[in-house]
Amino acid sequence: GPRARYEEMVALGILKHDEQQHRVASMLELLLENLKIHQKNMELYNIELQSWKRTRHELREQMLEEEAEAEEARKNVQAKRNWRESIAKMFTRQGTLRQVEPGAGKMVARIKREKNLDNLIGRRPLPPESPKGIYLHGNVGCGKTLLMDLLFNSSEGVVKYRRRMHFHAAMLEVHDRMQKIWKEWRSSEKPGDEEEEGELEPRTDSVSPIFDAIADELLKNASDEDEFEGASLLCFDEVQVVDPFTAVALAGIFGRLLNRGLVLVATSNRPFTDLNKDGLQKEVFLKFLERLEKHVCPVSVDNKVDYRRVIADSYNKQKHYFWPLNSQTDEKLRVEWKNAISSLEKNGLTVSSSRVPVMFGRALEIPESCDGVAKFTFEQLCDYPLGAADYMALAQRYHTVFITNIPVMSMKIRDKARRFITLVDELYNHQCQLICTAAAPPDELFLGTDEGPLIDLEGLQFETEAEGTRLRRNVLVSGNVAPVTDHSKVQLLLSGYEEMFAFRRAASRLIEMQTPAYTLERSLMGLSQTSKGT
Repeated sequence: GPRARYEEMVALGILKHDEQQHRVASMLELLLENLKIHQKNMELYNIELQSWKRTRHELREQMLEEEAEAEEARKNVQAKRNWRESIAKMFTRQGTLRQVEPGAGKMVARIKREKNLDNLIGRRPLPPESPKGIYLHGNVGCGKTLLMDLLFNSSEGVVKYRRRMHFHAAMLEVHDRMQKIWKEWRSSEKPGDEEEEGELEPRTDSVSPIFDAIADELLKNASDEDEFEGASLLCFDEVQVVDPFTAVALAGIFGRLLNRGLVLVATSNRPFTDLNKDGLQKEVFLKFLERLEKHVCPVSVDNKVDYRRVIADSYNKQKHYFWPLNSQTDEKLRVEWKNAISSLEKNGLTVSSSRVPVMFGRALEIPESCDGVAKFTFEQLCDYPLGAADYMALAQRYHTVFITNIPVMSMKIRDKARRFITLVDELYNHQCQLICTAAAPPDELFLGTDEGPLIDLEGLQFETEAEGTRLRRNVLVSGNVAPVTDHSKVQLLLSGYEEMFAFRRAASRLIEMQTPAYTLERSLMGLSQTSKGT
């Protein structure tokens, strides 16, 4: 369980004992036990539900058969009436009476049928109540994601439906699924003509049917089922609200999943009551927060300590981050590159350029790569309109990434800075090894003064998603992309706290990525790097 894994990592010296972290690990341990019980309750409930469905289906088929016989008799009577009217029309100027619109009584008949079924076998059985999830919030490096991952990996074999998602990946998937679902709906002939089985329930709390459809597909191994047949767990890293679309999407998708019994464990730098301080889509989001409060327990992990730095300090050196930019650091990186590819070349592999497919039908150019190892200059990765989708594709394909000539960033190259922050996030989230040369140590990378210091890194980061990954795609028109939000407007939406958080997070992650614990810690939690290659 999470607590045992946490204590093991402390015993091995990978982590330093922290009372708050240990307390949260114990809470996650209790949640895991509750999930085990809930999984068994859901299995029993599913047996009851399937029995109810079978009985209801059999009775419905019987009713439909009786209705069909009655309809056939009605048609025979109508045919005789029509014959008499046609004879009468030959001798009089009186026309036939206007017939009722075909199919007008279908919905009435269906409503009556479902009410009769309710009276005969009762309404759908109510599922067992889900255990409350946990919403972890706190400062950079306090261990939120680590603790969440401890639970996620401990839940394997315990929870039937489970998934771990990061904010960037989730938003990209939402937009991708939205476009596909909308196209399917538009191309389908006369949607809604076919009568569907099931109760007629008003969906008064639904934000949008398309978000309902996305939510139903989100836990992939449950996508072909009408109901969850077991417990469902979603671990969502770095929840945040950055624009009106995000506010509505989170409200719609999370709301739907929570209504279906999902257990949510999430991390964020803010308490969930502060997620939408700027009031984006306020009415919709407030309803969502009310539901969220019923389903998750907010827990602060704000211990004021950045443990990434603590771990890095214990090693007293940054193994793969070479600075400043000069001939000595260039030589160090050249040696690292040669060591990385020499064994591959001995096996007959060669360094070459390649292309990696990216979402939305695009491709990322890789100037030098060989079997899971890739090399770029900073300009090649950050001087072009790339975004989270590109960097995610890169991180999924290559386990080791070399980057040369990372400059000190200021407002003069703010577009490059925003892309670099997103790049670091994706490399870190996918547990890639970063080997690089830079003009300054991580803490000083974002302190340049050319044309002013970087004061809105968080806003820049999420503007990248709109620009580079087609997140603002008009799903009605293929290939049409809405304009990127004006930077001055983004600044107004984001507080100084978030701006500082983005800078601190990127610097903190760059520091941790140089430590042996970066790889060892994840392998102990079951997150070791899977095989990647070109």
